[in-house]
Amino acid sequence: MVSSFGTIHIQFLLEGAVWTIILSACAFIGGGVMGLIIALMRISPVWTVRTFAAAYIQLVQGIPLLVLMFTGFFGLPAIGVPVSPLMAATISMTVWVGAYLGEFWRGSLEAVPKSQWEAAECLALSRAQRMFKVIIPQAVRNATPGTVGFMVQIIKNTSLASAVSFVDLTRAGQLINNSIFEPFITFVAVAVIYFLLCFPLSVLSRRLERRMARGMAKA
Repeated sequence: MVSSFGTIHIQFLLEGAVWTIILSACAFIGGGVMGLIIALMRISPVWTVRTFAAAYIQLVQGIPLLVLMFTGFFGLPAIGVPVSPLMAATISMTVWVGAYLGEFWRGSLEAVPKSQWEAAECLALSRAQRMFKVIIPQAVRNATPGTVGFMVQIIKNTSLASAVSFVDLTRAGQLINNSIFEPFITFVAVAVIYFLLCFPLSVLSRRLERRMARGMAKA
């Protein structure tokens, strides 16, 4: 006899949501580190470094995230590197997030007024000191609203990890539906949980954008 959707299924979905949050956090942290490196490479005075970073961004942005997932999950074991579903999903999303944040943060760095770059040079600081003490702190303010908004995309795209057997929120919904055959109520519950995860970040992003706009207007 097929049971109906109940408390035990909601609990299982919430456990999947926890793993969705964990994967999102890992992807954001790893992708953020990679994105910062890529952004700095994109504005490097060395042509080879800039070209390599640009090629990385174009390559990753030209490949669907799902294909990156399959490459990590099936490709790495094929060359003798065993990976778990979580590791494969984390590596794939880190590569993907790094490319998008790298290009976005590159724009934020270049948006810092030229006068600030020139003032930093006049202080006789090294390039690293100019970037981390003068330019990056100003770029962070410009990049924060968009970065928070992009976190929503990270959370939603973790659903693709279900294709490599990672039991996130989407995969939990699939497993429940396979056992009780109630797709409507099951995936409505999945959608509601995704909304509850993403909506606060969307609101925060809009508030940060309005605050930044007011600050620019006052300036």
